[in-house]
Amino acid sequence: MLILQNIRAVDPGANLDKVCDIVIEGCRIVKIAEAKTQNDSNAEVIDGTGLVAFPGLIDMHCHLREPGLEYKEDIESGTKSARAGGFTGVACMPNTKPVVDNSAIVRAITSRAKEVGSVKVYPIGAISKGLQGQELAEMGDMQEAGIVAVSDDGRPVSSSSLMKKAMMYAAQFNLPVISHCEDLDLVDDGYMNEGYTATVLGLRGNPWASETNMVSRELILAEYLNVPVHIAHVSAKLSVELIREAKARGVQVTCETCPHYFTLTEEAVGNYDTNAKVNPPLRAKEDLEAIIAGLQDGTIDCIATDHAPHHVDEKRVEFAQAANGLVGFETAFGLSYTYLVETGKLTLSQLVEKMSLNPGLILGVGTRLAEGECADITVVDLNQEYTVEVAKFLSKSKNSPYDGWKLKGRVVHTIVDGRI
Repeated sequence: MLILQNIRAVDPGANLDKVCDIVIEGCRIVKIAEAKTQNDSNAEVIDGTGLVAFPGLIDMHCHLREPGLEYKEDIESGTKSARAGGFTGVACMPNTKPVVDNSAIVRAITSRAKEVGSVKVYPIGAISKGLQGQELAEMGDMQEAGIVAVSDDGRPVSSSSLMKKAMMYAAQFNLPVISHCEDLDLVDDGYMNEGYTATVLGLRGNPWASETNMVSRELILAEYLNVPVHIAHVSAKLSVELIREAKARGVQVTCETCPHYFTLTEEAVGNYDTNAKVNPPLRAKEDLEAIIAGLQDGTIDCIATDHAPHHVDEKRVEFAQAANGLVGFETAFGLSYTYLVETGKLTLSQLVEKMSLNPGLILGVGTRLAEGECADITVVDLNQEYTVEVAKFLSKSKNSPYDGWKLKGRVVHTIVDGRI
């Protein structure tokens, strides 16, 4: 038995925000009682005074790199990093080697996660075989093996016909389709946001229209077919506006953004810092402001990490040649709390919605702070200030532009199935 005593429990899904005792037995919450009333000599007691508990964070978009790319990250190191960041569950993208496009690879991932994982791992299957965008993968077989969604993340599904078929097919299995929105013709080999900074640095630009053009297509298909779609890593102002308008029309669309799109702009690559090279690229200040506005009004449903570990040799090269992506598990909550809640942009309850409730609802996973529910709980000290030390990350990779940043709100316990 485990008792979180005198702790503030926050769960918008259970309409809960109060100081209480949370009693856990085995892997379940068995009681939520008045504070300081629970006492059992056989129980492990955590003094929750000054701490906050909420349903475990769920990252609906990450890259664990296993199988095939374990030199960047693997399930063991990735889930340790996720646990350190307060995530009790992570959904990993299929752009591994080999691609997660069949049930055998899905089972290999789920088996490996049970063996060495520190948190729950939810595989995402490929939309197309080999991520080639030509033939649909066997979604039904992969769902039976354990996938929670489908995506060709890392590459767009360029064929509108194939995406139409994918959305229709996935809807039969109630599988979310997560779209990596990128028009490669408009990207035209660009690798940072097209604009003033790119011109000054002499770097090839990738216009925001490359994202927004594909967002438009997905919204049209979702409306035409009357099926849901989820837009990954939204970064551009017009993308937010189009999704907002589509939601107002009743289109079944959800979307996510990442902490780097509301804490950094294109100026972060001003010294050719390859750790700030991501895809979609960091945008302009007006895009950052639009992302925050979208989070505030509910247009943007989720905050995901897009945790994308790379070996140092893939980042310590010329900017044009560097791999896209940053590691995000261990900074996501601190960045979100510091730059959204501490600044008054969101309430804590709204942040929990974006990082726990909504991802769980979209993927069909997650839990609540309620009696009988699975004890997946994140415990944080909102008053604790700390400095990001990338060298101490539990991830194999250290590609983060946040080294030395001062943040507030630190994860102190991650509880998975009742285990600290």
